[in-house]
Amino acid sequence: MSAPLKRVFDLTLALIALVLLSPLMVLTTVLVKVTSPGPALYWSTRVGRHNTRFAMPKFRSMKVGTAAVATHLLTDPKAAMTSVGPFIRKTSLDELPQLWCIVRGEMSFVGPRPALYNQDDLIALRTEHGVDALLPGLTGWAQINGRDEIPIADKVTLDTEYLQRQSLGFDLKILFLTAAHVLVQRDVTH
Repeated sequence: MSAPLKRVFDLTLALIALVLLSPLMVLTTVLVKVTSPGPALYWSTRVGRHNTRFAMPKFRSMKVGTAAVATHLLTDPKAAMTSVGPFIRKTSLDELPQLWCIVRGEMSFVGPRPALYNQDDLIALRTEHGVDALLPGLTGWAQINGRDEIPIADKVTLDTEYLQRQSLGFDLKILFLTAAHVLVQRDVTH
């Protein structure tokens, strides 16, 4: 799929999703605010296309003051979560604010998930394989093939496969499979 066509697809779908999902986003904001002190949104420094950094919002699922590292690197991820954290993560509600990044052109619906700024091993491997040329995605081929469960090298292999196979049809397949995974809450460990 050409870059302009993908941008039109992303922007159109993001604007429709923002309108349709706004009541759910308001409800999630209220849930986060009522159940734990601090802001409803957590802004995470992420690595985007060509390894540029950008601020990516998520509904906050962790307590204020939790270290900014990949969840699996926390000593006790469950202890760091807010009371609604597990629910909004399992249902992927925490990801909805990223629609704003799609509107701004910092992300796409489909692409490699944006790395944290301090995931040097992941960033280096993606750069080595040319994956850094892609806009990061709300979901991706690696995301639906293991999400939290796959090693970094396997994740980059899947990201590279997406780089080589990207098309409108493949993006639609990934979006459909993502929706199916969210409904059955597959591959979410924390």
